[in-house]
Amino acid sequence: MAPLISVLLPVRNAADCLPRALESLSAQSLADHEVLAVDDGSDDDGRTLTVLKDYALKDKRLKIIEAGRVGIANALNLAAGQACGKYLARMDADDESHPERFRLQGGYLDAHPEVDVLGCRVRFGGDHASASGYARHVEWVNGLVTHEEMALGVFRDAPLAHPSVMVRAQAFKRFGGYRQGEYPEDYELWLRWFESGARFAKLPGELLTWNDPPGRLSRSDSRYSPDSFHGLKSAFLARWLEANNAHHPDVVVVGAGRVTRRRAEWLCVHGVRITAYLDIDPKKIGRIHKGRPVLHHRHAPVPGKGFVVSYVSTPGAAQHVAEYLTGLGYLPGKDYIQAG
Repeated sequence: MAPLISVLLPVRNAADCLPRALESLSAQSLADHEVLAVDDGSDDDGRTLTVLKDYALKDKRLKIIEAGRVGIANALNLAAGQACGKYLARMDADDESHPERFRLQGGYLDAHPEVDVLGCRVRFGGDHASASGYARHVEWVNGLVTHEEMALGVFRDAPLAHPSVMVRAQAFKRFGGYRQGEYPEDYELWLRWFESGARFAKLPGELLTWNDPPGRLSRSDSRYSPDSFHGLKSAFLARWLEANNAHHPDVVVVGAGRVTRRRAEWLCVHGVRITAYLDIDPKKIGRIHKGRPVLHHRHAPVPGKGFVVSYVSTPGAAQHVAEYLTGLGYLPGKDYIQAG
């Protein structure tokens, strides 16, 4: 009989942390699952593969796929291709699922057939002092719970912790699997699925510990660089603006710093026209960049007379911009969107 849940678990050189991840899966209160562990070309003298084989002897639900070095996106697609479950759960080798995760997520998807993707809040498993940026990111992700919040938040960053999600196998087939490229595979998937009309939800409980080891790909892989993020999302954001900006192709951009302007310029490649920049730095106000004036925030167009895209991303500043625009009467998704 096919299991209810298939766990997609890519692993590479993970011998030290993998036992905790596997133990957390074995300890699930909902036992009706299989684990498809794809060894993505580990080159640690067989240590990772030994851990997997030892656990497979103890738990027949663990199936090992020795793929060679294929990359995480292809490894995930390999696992999905062999999955038998109605639902596909993501898991990483350095994270830990809490005992009730599968029972709660599986039960929610059973009760809500309209939902394609279900995440949960996560517990930060790093050091708040030395990794304050990552801790703030976890706090931001946990603050986006509804489909609408995540659909707007996706243009800032991935609005779900990737290893926390459970998706319908049919949705994976309908909307398409992971794509390997010079970008984060999960972020591309969420941008594409939101654009395609997938329905998202998030459970309010913390059902996964999202650890932050020094070797995490988001810290070491060029595919997770800021330029990779902004280059990827610019095409999706440009299409979203075309569909939702009543003043398309014109936008006003918040943030006139060099880095902010470079990221916003990606939109112009896709037909968006930046008419002006908004800033509060007196050293920037009054300057002209590529024919576009830098104006003070107080010169933002009145609601209904223009559309604002904020690329401000420094801690606290993005929230300040949102509060300022809301105070002017702007509505998120109608008059402005945050992309920084």
